[in-house]
Amino acid sequence: MAFDLESRLVIGVSSRALFDLSKENELFEREGVEAYCSYQVEHEQELLKPGPGFALVKALLNINRIPGQEGQVEVIVMSRNSPDTSLRVFHAIKEYGLDITRAVLVSGASLAPYLTAFQTDLFLSAYEEDVQGAIDSGIAAGIICSDGIHTYNCDGDIRQIRIAFDGDAVLFSDESERIYQEQGLEAFEKNEQENAKNPLQAGPFARFLKTLSDLQKEFPQEEAPIRTALVTARSAPAHERVIRTLRAWGVRIDEAFFLGGVQKRDILKAFGAHIFFDDQAVHTEAAAEVVPAARVPARYEGRGP
Repeated sequence: MAFDLESRLVIGVSSRALFDLSKENELFEREGVEAYCSYQVEHEQELLKPGPGFALVKALLNINRIPGQEGQVEVIVMSRNSPDTSLRVFHAIKEYGLDITRAVLVSGASLAPYLTAFQTDLFLSAYEEDVQGAIDSGIAAGIICSDGIHTYNCDGDIRQIRIAFDGDAVLFSDESERIYQEQGLEAFEKNEQENAKNPLQAGPFARFLKTLSDLQKEFPQEEAPIRTALVTARSAPAHERVIRTLRAWGVRIDEAFFLGGVQKRDILKAFGAHIFFDDQAVHTEAAAEVVPAARVPARYEGRGP
């Protein structure tokens, strides 16, 4: 009987998102693919250090240990590595005790066509072309920041996974953000007040939020293994449309921060985010100093949650 991915939370993660391959990537950029491949083969038994997505992946896999949730989460390594150079990654997976058994290894080709085939719900990678391909296919995806914090809290088990999202151009479409960019704050606020009862269009992470919300509903609120937060530059009166949109979608957000221009970095640190998604590099780069963060590409064709 074929393994069914339909009812599972499928996370695709690149090797650079899962492990710290910054030195190896510098070698690739400087000397090319042959030097990179040779290095990986020569250092197969050298244990890779955790990368920016490691703690999140480990915590998501731990959901499978909850009684009644066995097999709920499937993590798949999706890498531009060749099969021959992948042994080092799988050695690290084994050493860290991660329950990851499936992989897509494409030897430098695009990963985008395989994301839909594996029914991927979220894709994390350091390679923008693959992330944009995922977004174009209607899959939530982020370019994980690998130049931020260099030590990742991977000791022990995370009891509750904390995922934070920006609003416009992430959970919601960029329709309102375009008004702000083109016409200014006053026009933006006027538009949001006039359309307060009209739900915003879905953004690239709307469907992923819905999947998380459905998973949360299987637990009493105080026992849910995942806690979500909206961290947005919006403030009153533009908050009402956001709340009504989430209500119309039937999804749950546990915490919401309408910051009105206040720095997101310290809020995310206080929330304890294990990942933060935002469409602007200025926010993800600052956030990555204190929590793992991923940038969502700006180009997106809206789809429903």
